[in-house]
Amino acid sequence: MFIDVHNHVIPDAVLRLAEQDSRLGISVEDGQFLSPHHVPFTLLAPFRSPASKLADLDSRGLWGAVISPAPVLFGYDLAEDAAVALCEATNEGMAQFCAEAPDRMHWLANLPMQVPKVAARMYADAVAAGAAGAAMGTSIAGRRLDEPDYEVFWEQADAIARPVLIHPAFNCSHPALGQWYLQNAIGNPLETTIVVERLICAGVLARHPHVRLVLMHGGGFLPYQTGRLVHARSVRPELAGTPVNAWEFFGQLYFDTITHDSRALRYLVERAGLDHVVLGTDLPFDMALAQPVKTLTEALTEEQVQAVAVTNPRRLFGLS
Repeated sequence: MFIDVHNHVIPDAVLRLAEQDSRLGISVEDGQFLSPHHVPFTLLAPFRSPASKLADLDSRGLWGAVISPAPVLFGYDLAEDAAVALCEATNEGMAQFCAEAPDRMHWLANLPMQVPKVAARMYADAVAAGAAGAAMGTSIAGRRLDEPDYEVFWEQADAIARPVLIHPAFNCSHPALGQWYLQNAIGNPLETTIVVERLICAGVLARHPHVRLVLMHGGGFLPYQTGRLVHARSVRPELAGTPVNAWEFFGQLYFDTITHDSRALRYLVERAGLDHVVLGTDLPFDMALAQPVKTLTEALTEEQVQAVAVTNPRRLFGLS
């Protein structure tokens, strides 16, 4: 009973809201989802339909999924009232989506992170309504999650002690990544690396030991380059006052399986630890692991596959 922890939806409730409120900046034309923060993509049925989502999971050998809003629904550049409305519609839509098969699907809250105090309150409300955790972007329209204003949110997340999925978003600022889809191929892993190393250096993870982060795309460059940060801490005055050993915080980090390379996945399990790797696909986007069972079985032992795809997701998200 494999469980996918990186699986996206775009609830119909959001599309209805977008028709009424042009401030959201999203629309659907000729089956294409349009947003200022993503290239156009086909709005496939599994984004919207619970029955199609379940059929898609079945076709790929997956039992269930922890669903999260597609990053185009974060809305961090919106005014507060529009952002709150978007998140409320997303969360209500995801709750209804999962109610079609509550044993197989669970949801992560969308939060208006540009207003940290409101996000903290809405996180508690979402958990009370059944959310298994929260999902958010690596960049809050240019603001960073380690900034002092976000302490109120991390205090709430520490108290709730449920997983927080961190997904690359609002990361189109690097001029060299504008061609050849490098904004995704390089930019997404880079954004994940940036957000976590900043949270470590700023002491956010140290202050909030019950926060657990779920990192996309194999954790970006983090599993392979954290040693460089540790070395820099030992020789550079700019890092004085930051934690001495960034590796110590890997106990709070969980990494999905999207490396698109068997050797990299095997190294991820070795470096992060088997207990801290969880099956993630990024479905139904085209950058997803289209054959997750094949991907895992080619890279890992039977025991490792069971841990990554079944035991770890259930334990991490508290699923029965």
